[in-house]
Amino acid sequence: MQTIGERFEEARKKKGISIREAAEATKIRGDYLQKFESNHFDIGLTEIYTRGFLRSYAIFLRLPAERILNDYAALGRAEPRPRQPSREIYGRMDISVATAGEPSDRAAPPEDEPAATEPARAQPRYPRSGTSLPTGPDPALIFKYVKWGGIAVVLLVAIWILKSLVGGDRSPAVTPPANPVAATARPAPDNQAVITARDVVRVQVWEKIPNAATPEASYGAVLLPAKTLNRGETATFVKNGPVYISASARENVQVDFAGQQFIPSAPPYNITGAGAFELR
Repeated sequence: MQTIGERFEEARKKKGISIREAAEATKIRGDYLQKFESNHFDIGLTEIYTRGFLRSYAIFLRLPAERILNDYAALGRAEPRPRQPSREIYGRMDISVATAGEPSDRAAPPEDEPAATEPARAQPRYPRSGTSLPTGPDPALIFKYVKWGGIAVVLLVAIWILKSLVGGDRSPAVTPPANPVAATARPAPDNQAVITARDVVRVQVWEKIPNAATPEASYGAVLLPAKTLNRGETATFVKNGPVYISASARENVQVDFAGQQFIPSAPPYNITGAGAFELR
């Protein structure tokens, strides 16, 4: 009686094809087919794959596939082990699914032995109606917090800007003198006097108030604020009457008025107690 391998090899050679061509036609590796023809069926795969390859190769060679499989089983190869029923949990229901056509091998416990108690299933950490998925924060609540937070930030910024505008400049206001002397109105250009510095000198000019009770009270409006003149520089003021001219060095001052030149370092100019000289 021929072996499975001899029948495979004989049928293949009658068809006139090689192992490679048979492998390409059946999509089975050539080394597997070579082992089958050598009666070596341990190809490192499970029985279900081995039996499937044997069936496909037998059909390709036009051999009785069922007889080939029966002869393969007679060699002592174990039948495929029936699948154990799988147990899956969906929500609160337990469903036992067994392979179609295969009886369940789960036996009931003996009457004199208590049935094993199935461990309690852990409840979902975040229960939600209709699902066991964890619940997240409420989007409406998040939006509410973000809205009020934004309003608070805007109010704080507005208060800070208002305080900066109101309290930014706290410098004291300059108060005028208690009894200010009205400045003389600006006269025509022909009343203009010019002070020329013959050397570096600091000068200041006041209007003289006639008939004053004391010499200090005779100083009126400032006609020329104190300023330092370098040699050759000039300063102008309006002269409507007698004036007081203060100079750090009288010999360095020359006054031009109404076409005349005055040098206060020589008489007849009066020297006041304040260190100024009077120009009538």
